Amino acid sequence: MTVPPRFATPAGGTPTPAMLDAFQRDGFLVLEQFVTPDACDELRERALTLMRSPAATEHATIFSTTSDDHRADRYFMESGDQIRFFFEDGAFADDGTLRFEPEECLNKIGHAQHDLDRVFESFSYNPDLAKLAVGLGWQDPALVQSMYILKPPRIGGEVHLHQDATFLHTDPDTCLGFWFALEDATEANGCLWFLPGAHKGPLRERNVRTGELTTEQWNLSSAPWPNVEPVSVEAKKGTLVVFHGYAPHYSGPNQSDRSRHAYTLHAVDQAAQWLDSNWIRRRSDLPFRSLLTHRPEAG
Repeated sequence: MTVPPRFATPAGGTPTPAMLDAFQRDGFLVLEQFVTPDACDELRERALTLMRSPAATEHATIFSTTSDDHRADRYFMESGDQIRFFFEDGAFADDGTLRFEPEECLNKIGHAQHDLDRVFESFSYNPDLAKLAVGLGWQDPALVQSMYILKPPRIGGEVHLHQDATFLHTDPDTCLGFWFALEDATEANGCLWFLPGAHKGPLRERNVRTGELTTEQWNLSSAPWPNVEPVSVEAKKGTLVVFHGYAPHYSGPNQSDRSRHAYTLHAVDQAAQWLDSNWIRRRSDLPFRSLLTHRPEAG
């Protein structure tokens, strides 16, 4: 099996020529020790506090990566400027109660904690992340979405092969993903897998908002995925995987007894036009904020 190249995090965040070559060739880049273990632990502790709050269990919305049912759910569709909680398929017993504690049943927290929670904000608006995005070719990267993904032991679901630009649209397309390993990610507990170089092909699908609570999946291209061997990206705690919005990727189920917490941010270039076809809606007093200019207040 091909092993993707790994790089030490560049001083100051600016990618080296070798990193640029890897990103342009493969569509993704693996940077080890981008954040400290202490920063990972602080984010996990804050997420745990949120998960144990009453808000976490007010709604029993299940997030599925293999069906579209949640996309007709108001709780999900209005989460673009909120902090909301989404459960795994196997989270509930027959009587409707949680089978385990919330942190063992949740699929993810999303989608605006990077702008609404002080700890998440501080982690997300990292100057080195801004330099990395600019070094990769983004002029004015702004964060549009955050997801704290738990992949809990035994019931953490698989995520099928997809391209993230399917769900986040600009003209031209500028979706960029940042995936942080908050715990060690392995093949056993559901690490990421990529098709290297496949980002050079077309976007296959577009998820388009069609109403207040509805979206449709539009087929854009029937081109087959390239015949390349998928590569697993096992990642130590603190690793950052940055990937192009067209890069096809997936993760397997977590059937182990170890969780696989990760934090994902998506950015788009504000030099491009954000399209009304996006499912995400933001209220006027919470606009998208630039990685280049926004700095969280201390304290």
